[in-house]
Amino acid sequence: MDIEKKKILILGGWGLVGSAIIRKLVQFNPDTIVILSLKEIEAVDVCNELMSEYSQIKFLPEWGNIFVRNSLKDLSRNELLNNRKYRQALMVDTMEAFDDQSIQASFLNQVISRHKPNIIIDTVNTATALAYQDLYSGYYNLKREMKKSLDNNNSYTEEFHAEVEKTMTTLYIPQIIRHIQILHKSMVDNKTGVYIKIGTTGTGGMGLNIPYTHSEEQPSRILLSKSALAGAHTMLLFLMGRTPGGPIIKEIKPAAAIAWKAIQFGEINKHGKPIQLYDCTPENAIQLNNKFYFSDSGGWKDLNETLKSVYIDTGENGIFSQGEFETITSIGQMEFVTPEEIADNVILEILGDSTGHDIINALNNSIMGPTYRAGYLRHKAMESMIKLQEQHNADSVAFEILGPPRLSKILYEAHLLKSVSKSFMDITNFSATALSEKTQEILLANKELRSKIISIGIPILLNDGKRLLRGPAIKIPVPLGKVSIEMNDENINEWAYAGWVDLRIQNMEVWIQRFNEIYSFIKTQEEEDTSSRFHHGQLYWKINEPINIGKLAAWIFINEDKGLRIKG
Repeated sequence: MDIEKKKILILGGWGLVGSAIIRKLVQFNPDTIVILSLKEIEAVDVCNELMSEYSQIKFLPEWGNIFVRNSLKDLSRNELLNNRKYRQALMVDTMEAFDDQSIQASFLNQVISRHKPNIIIDTVNTATALAYQDLYSGYYNLKREMKKSLDNNNSYTEEFHAEVEKTMTTLYIPQIIRHIQILHKSMVDNKTGVYIKIGTTGTGGMGLNIPYTHSEEQPSRILLSKSALAGAHTMLLFLMGRTPGGPIIKEIKPAAAIAWKAIQFGEINKHGKPIQLYDCTPENAIQLNNKFYFSDSGGWKDLNETLKSVYIDTGENGIFSQGEFETITSIGQMEFVTPEEIADNVILEILGDSTGHDIINALNNSIMGPTYRAGYLRHKAMESMIKLQEQHNADSVAFEILGPPRLSKILYEAHLLKSVSKSFMDITNFSATALSEKTQEILLANKELRSKIISIGIPILLNDGKRLLRGPAIKIPVPLGKVSIEMNDENINEWAYAGWVDLRIQNMEVWIQRFNEIYSFIKTQEEEDTSSRFHHGQLYWKINEPINIGKLAAWIFINEDKGLRIKG
């Protein structure tokens, strides 16, 4: 994509890599660069600095937490966790079904909708941001409260409920899934053309033997969570890139330490706060005995000073001493890559060049996809299954193992239509009323067929729309922890669509329309066209032969449910 005169959104634009990318982007004269950072002062300061240098380009600041709803975007993690109302909002936002309300409330969606960027460059260290919420510390806190409740005859205190809620809001996978859902929907709605993620390996390119850790474990569970989440994130982006109608998806994944932003002498900050200096003289030493107390009055003295030294600023990864930097960048350790090199690759990928560093493209090229041999043998497998069905007089329609319930519903409805008609084209000779009546007659008279359908969890809605045949288990609706659920016309229509065999006239009208659409498509093809242009052409449908239920289901998934695979 051309960069000139385009709108570009940089997520994490104040950071080390984000800043380097912006410096490269301005050379291509974009119209607007929106810089989003966690804090207002960061976003505003960098925009003001850049506007003074590049007056021909518009720089717009945005700030806040992209993983939460707009009303919570400026709150710290502690503020979110220590307020019950906020915790419950976080649980709803990550654990409930994804709907319009979810996306409209999202801060990230509001930013994308407000600016409608042509290009989004995401330099936020997502895996670190989510994994370092530290589920494991939460586990120990919850474990302590669980023990208290057991000691008090299963009395659940307010602290117990709070720790349960905190644990639920810290689960990593629901958070990354919801983030990807919001990001994808928002980019599709606002017609974003290219999305590039700067990802991470989680260990700076090192293995399970990485010596850099924040606990006694080597490697720590938190660090491995970061790597696991980084991998999950990449696979979700891989799926996003294989979804029709969305932007081009790329990910650059540095596998080394990234440095540097500045080399200075000054106050050393950790987690945004200066490190305070304390002293403990030998006469105030703590005597070691059989217990170690984490919170001890101690014999230390606050010196009312802060730590000052020479440091190298590596942006989001923090500041290192000369000794730390020399260690981590040594040959055989993480070593390092500069942000400008990352930025060069990002620019080349946007412009359409192939750098060889796009992880999504690498996955597309290295995965093992469909094969000629499998396609050749598929016909043999189908023939064998059809022969066995004839031999045992047993129809093989659906077992509700593949899923979703909608597939089983479609296959059984198509099977009923096949039982009514002589051929594909014969269906169009029936009215919706006649199909409704005849399919119901078959089901009411055929105990074996009826039993198979309801026994796999697919209810049967009779054609009056008021009676339902079902077994002990149903796939739709999903209980979601409820004993019962409200039933109304809207719910019935949703459930029938998602996983009920629906014998109502209105559903038979849908089926007739489907057959007409397929036939109309076939008629547009010239009989003398023997080229490879159509893979679902006249020879495929065989309209004068009995209905093929699998072909119909695949057609519905591709054309109605937009479930087309776009990459081989």
